[in-house]
Amino acid sequence: MAILMVFCSNCGKELHEDANFCPKCGERTRKGVEAGISTPLEDLKVAFSKMSEELEKAFSIAGREMEKAVKTARDRIKEATTREPLTCPHCGKENSSDAKFCFQCGKKLS
Repeated sequence: MAILMVFCSNCGKELHEDANFCPKCGERTRKGVEAGISTPLEDLKVAFSKMSEELEKAFSIAGREMEKAVKTARDRIKEATTREPLTCPHCGKENSSDAKFCFQCGKKLS
């Protein structure tokens, strides 16, 4: 019965025949490749790829929400600036269109 010697393809270190990774340089062995064992770097790549997809979705949603908010703000500003000022029936001073009380005499505006 012949003993099969296994060596790392990257650094040449002798390996245990069941090794998935070289203990000296961390290279994945043929057995590790055949078993479908991923490397930590591959795991990181997958994690970053998934994170990237989730961030893209989140930024897309945030972008749509920002567009809605800007449109709402623009509409409200336009509405507020196009209304006629309110004239106080008590003292005659002009007040902003959204005022509830006169800034001069303090009486309630209608």
